Amino acid sequence: MKRISLVISVLLIGLMAFTTGCKTEGCTDSDSITYDVDADEDDGTCQYEGTVVFWYGKTASEGLIAADALSLKFYVNDELIGSYAGDVYFGEDPACDAASIVKVTKDLGGDKTKSFKYKVIDNDDVTWWEGNVEFNATNSCTALELLWNNKK
Repeated sequence: MKRISLVISVLLIGLMAFTTGCKTEGCTDSDSITYDVDADEDDGTCQYEGTVVFWYGKTASEGLIAADALSLKFYVNDELIGSYAGDVYFGEDPACDAASIVKVTKDLGGDKTKSFKYKVIDNDDVTWWEGNVEFNATNSCTALELLWNNKK
């Protein structure tokens, strides 16, 4: 009987050592779209994406209307992502889930931040704003206000 108790004790100790010594590999960064809640050891497989919402206020809208910019097209890395009428504006940063916003989500690969080129042109192909925008993998979106005094 003592021998069976000893064997069972050794087996239980071995089983506990085996189960506590195993690590689950995966992406351990909660900002990642490939986050693995069960992973306790990062294996370098984290992938990220970032979201930006473009907007402008009343002053910019009034300037656009005065310049006969009736509609605007928004591009990120030469890809059309959306449009606004020139008289559409926001009083403050719009939420990423708000209706009628120009929003884009980009694949950042294994990087937590990545810069992309953007351009905003009107119905006559006049460029009003252009530059670079930083996409961040933070489980939220970045609001980029296009200021009238920063227009091209």
